[in-house]
Amino acid sequence: MTKSIFTGSFTQQEPIPEAAIEAAVAVMRSGRLHRYNTAQGEAGETALLEQEFATYVGAKYCLAVASGGYAMGAALRALGVGPGHKVLSNGFTLAPVPGAIAAVSATPVFVETTESLTIDLADLAAKAASSGAEVLLLSHMRGHICDMDRLMEICDAAGLTVIEDCAHTMGGAWRGVPSGRHGLVGCYSTQTYKHMNSGEGGLLVTDDAEVMAKAVVLSGSYMLYGKHLASPPVNTFEKVKYATPNVSGRMDNLRAAILRPQLADLPAQIARWNALYRRVEDGLCNTPGLRIIERPAEESFIGSSIQMRLPGIAPDHIQAIVAGCASRGVELKWFGAAEPVAFTSRYDSWRYAPEQHLPKTDRILAGLLDMRLPLTFSTGDAALIAEIIRDEVRAVQSTAA
Repeated sequence: MTKSIFTGSFTQQEPIPEAAIEAAVAVMRSGRLHRYNTAQGEAGETALLEQEFATYVGAKYCLAVASGGYAMGAALRALGVGPGHKVLSNGFTLAPVPGAIAAVSATPVFVETTESLTIDLADLAAKAASSGAEVLLLSHMRGHICDMDRLMEICDAAGLTVIEDCAHTMGGAWRGVPSGRHGLVGCYSTQTYKHMNSGEGGLLVTDDAEVMAKAVVLSGSYMLYGKHLASPPVNTFEKVKYATPNVSGRMDNLRAAILRPQLADLPAQIARWNALYRRVEDGLCNTPGLRIIERPAEESFIGSSIQMRLPGIAPDHIQAIVAGCASRGVELKWFGAAEPVAFTSRYDSWRYAPEQHLPKTDRILAGLLDMRLPLTFSTGDAALIAEIIRDEVRAVQSTAA
């Protein structure tokens, strides 16, 4: 019997919306790409994006920057994190998260992972008590949000300040509270494979006036902070402007122009992602040996990727599944591989962090597969992809039996 083949691309994004293209062309025609190079009485695309994103998530202040990684680094610096400090973070995350910690010469302390792919709250409580860390850089890895009410109880009791990495949860929420709004600072990415696409870019939100003032100066405002709209009063900058270094990482008006129409479209895009996710999830249900991550009712998520676990599977069997799917056009990433592939590095790959042992995380990652769901796919594509994965898992499982 001829096997079905998928011919789509897992890295091809949708075109930038026409309204965004028109806005970008207008910026280019003006020549005023730098965020502070604005005409008299003109707010500028970057300042307007910040104002609109702050409204979207319900934050007082917002800063647009060069990347999500830069946003995390700026948040850490604004909190005074530096050499000799320890910062708690997820054992299961992507390299920019521990990279932001290492970039300020602090030490990452990794916390175990649950079978739901979220931070292990029991291990967090233990390490909050024992590590000496004062900050948690929390990664909502691959869009999975933990019980944020319980997490904040633990962190408040331990005196931990929370920075949220929301690269995969822009537009998500826990019990109706937008992702990024439980902690002191929320950081977001607008890199191509995230929920808004400006190639590279990031956003930082907070309600803390001094933290935002420091972040604005850090981003390279010079003394032009008065041109911001979603920013603290100008007098807030008086006590930070001479003591905060310029670590330039501004967003420009061109990228902001591309993003503003996408922000307006984000709710509709989320609905489309979730339709793809549910179609794949339905297609994989009841596949022997395969588990889809259960999404709690309290979580509003964005299904731009999907994760599946094969608990206890032998490495050669999971390699056979990955290879079999690839031969039929389905691109899966495996977080249990001995060496990093593409974005799948893990905590024991990051040699700039001290050696740490996370047996629970190791066990979970050993059988973890990950797959992007770009909006260039249809729900029919999603159904076909699920069929191929199911076939390959069953074939390997029957051979192994």
